[in-house]
Amino acid sequence: MNRPAPLSHGRLRAARTPHHSGPSVGLEITHHMNPAPVALVTYSTRPRGGVVHTLHLAEALTAIGRPVRIFGLGDPDVGFFRPVDAPVTIIPAPPHLPTLEKRVFASIEALTSGLAAGLDGYPVVHTQDCIAARAAVHLRDDGLPIRVIRTVHHVDDFTTEALIECQRRSILDPDHVLVVSRHWRDGLSTEFGVAATVVTNGVDTRRFAVDPAIPVSTLRARIGAAGRSLLLTVGGIEPRKGSMELIEALAMIRDELDPPPLLVVVGGHSFQDHRRYRKQVLDRAEQLALTEHIRMVGTVSDAELTSWYHAADVLVFPSVKEGFGLVVLEAMAAGLPVIASDIPVFREFLDDGVGAVLTPVGDAAGLAGGIRRVITDPALRSSLGATGPGVASMFTWAACARQHAEVHDAAAAGALRRQSGFDSA
Repeated sequence: MNRPAPLSHGRLRAARTPHHSGPSVGLEITHHMNPAPVALVTYSTRPRGGVVHTLHLAEALTAIGRPVRIFGLGDPDVGFFRPVDAPVTIIPAPPHLPTLEKRVFASIEALTSGLAAGLDGYPVVHTQDCIAARAAVHLRDDGLPIRVIRTVHHVDDFTTEALIECQRRSILDPDHVLVVSRHWRDGLSTEFGVAATVVTNGVDTRRFAVDPAIPVSTLRARIGAAGRSLLLTVGGIEPRKGSMELIEALAMIRDELDPPPLLVVVGGHSFQDHRRYRKQVLDRAEQLALTEHIRMVGTVSDAELTSWYHAADVLVFPSVKEGFGLVVLEAMAAGLPVIASDIPVFREFLDDGVGAVLTPVGDAAGLAGGIRRVITDPALRSSLGATGPGVASMFTWAACARQHAEVHDAAAAGALRRQSGFDSA
């Protein structure tokens, strides 16, 4: 790895052991030789967190002999953003509409129509987002004999009454809700009165630990990073990712380091429209004379993303809100030091200074201090890099699949009681 200080592969330091309320808690079920088929439904075919989760989960379930099929909303001639080792059905997405509200309701309508023709033989429908959940619930309430499970990765900050109510119903109306962190389990209980089951997330450690397909030197040369510290952030520019604070932090440390660090931004596709916020962030970067120190590379292939994790010197992930933070685990699996926001979901598996450097949420000065600390301390970088793979290895897709299989079996057997909730009528 072409980093200012090569990572040490010495003794693994202790990291926080993940605690979770596994799905087997309170579920007394009988495992059948022929488990019921499960439909995994997602609102998109693009590389966003919930979609990535869906594909990995489907592949892991398929690997242990579970009959699953992924239903996604997109272009049937293109398919998902990567090849998938599981059966797939692509339902044609509606044309792009001018407002988020119109896009959401058009997508629900299209997914409802497509699923109505494809769910025969799938008694369990596991949805991964608000749009998919609303579509499946519509079909159930119209008489389709299905059990609807919803995974809530996080709760979006919608601003219109229609979207707020749509999201609320997508949490209250499914037969059972899953979450991937204790933080969101507690949040759904407090805000919605819903008793959610916690399942762990997963990461493909082998994929991120191998030598990158694109040589590190090639990527660094492409963006002019030779001899410079390279900061990586993944997820594009949007409010939830703390992009403005990252720009402000970069300005604070630019003149302290010679040469100044270079920031590369990977990703950017979002169902929501962040163009106004993106313009504000890039305008601010121009005001701070940072444009030459930022590289926007957009959405990249899986192979290239892995290569960026190996090419960078540190992942900077100042999110305000995450369901779990797969990006953090991916970076750690690659041995890349991580700086992340000190939010509850990260505290469930990270300790500051051990698994990662955690900085205050929304605090540009605190973030700058964290970046400064990691860049200027080779021993800390080596320690973080050596610890990362061990932390990531505690979260496997195989374990995730086994947990989900128990929930799916319970749903098929009618062993999951309909969840309660505030105003669940």
